[in-house]
Amino acid sequence: MNKIRAAVVGYGNIGKYVVEALEAAPDFEIAGIVRRNGAENKPAELEPYAVVKDIKELKDVDVAILATPTRSVEKYAKEYGISDYVNYLLAIMQVESGGTGTTDVMQASESLGLPLNSLSTEESIRQGCKYFSELLKSAEAKGCDINTVVQAYNYGGGFIDYVSSHGKKYTFELAVSFAKDKSGGVKVTYKNEISIKENGGWRYKYGNMFYLRLVNQYLAVPNFSDATVQAIFNEALKYQGWKYVYGGSNPNTSFDCSGLTSWCYGKAGISLPRTAQAQYDATQHIPLSQAKAGDLVFFHSTYNAGTYVTHVGIYAGNNRMYHAGDPIGYADLTSSYWQQHLIGAGRVKTK
Repeated sequence: MNKIRAAVVGYGNIGKYVVEALEAAPDFEIAGIVRRNGAENKPAELEPYAVVKDIKELKDVDVAILATPTRSVEKYAKEYGISDYVNYLLAIMQVESGGTGTTDVMQASESLGLPLNSLSTEESIRQGCKYFSELLKSAEAKGCDINTVVQAYNYGGGFIDYVSSHGKKYTFELAVSFAKDKSGGVKVTYKNEISIKENGGWRYKYGNMFYLRLVNQYLAVPNFSDATVQAIFNEALKYQGWKYVYGGSNPNTSFDCSGLTSWCYGKAGISLPRTAQAQYDATQHIPLSQAKAGDLVFFHSTYNAGTYVTHVGIYAGNNRMYHAGDPIGYADLTSSYWQQHLIGAGRVKTK
């Protein structure tokens, strides 16, 4: 079977974890790394790989994996009061960057009236979050739904007014008719799996009428099956009452927080990175209100670890988690301590 050739876009902490995961995955091979500086000051560990400035320089890329600073998304989402929508923002980032290696990862330049790709990564994330918050506020005032907001990120705020006057709820038909009106009915070839299935491979020459569907691809991270959740907890409950041991990662040593999660998930056939920060970087971030049993729960500032994420547990439902406290066991997430340090939940991405 041919391996999937993956390009990694970005090589900070997240990019390093992605490379490590791909190196360990039997069905993937690394096509190359896209960095702002290309091969300049190429890290020694990347010596076996092509390191370029533009993904177009790589050969036979099947998939591009965006390894960008997701913590900046959460920071600015909090600043603009949209923390519950981080998963949407990350999905929009994936669509907008498209694996091209651009620094304007949310294509936010246009919302400021600037030429395309005018912003740095940090500036792009901040402006993208700000723009999304403005669209969300407008949609809420007009009684429109979140799908309208997502499509409006591509079309502009006028789409919210359009939906508001046509039933207040997004439909694909409204997205099509809006683009048809704005384009004067002019069509362009646009071929991907979604468009080909819908109409053979075209769109109207205004924005992208398939935008919501593109974003939804990255929101559709599957939950664990009941059997998998059961397997995780069957293993975890073996160690209830055991002592917390910093650096512990197996039953011979006992466990620290990320040691417990990586061990128990591993027993259920799911590989997790070793540290709490790495596990956080490897998951789809969701509000705790959307968490289901088997998701992970992350916390900050529980001790001075030198990283943003300092603790992780396994969500057990009903605002409880199972974690390597001292001793290992359940904890009530509504307690003032955990609320004070809560970051949110993370859903492990499964194939």
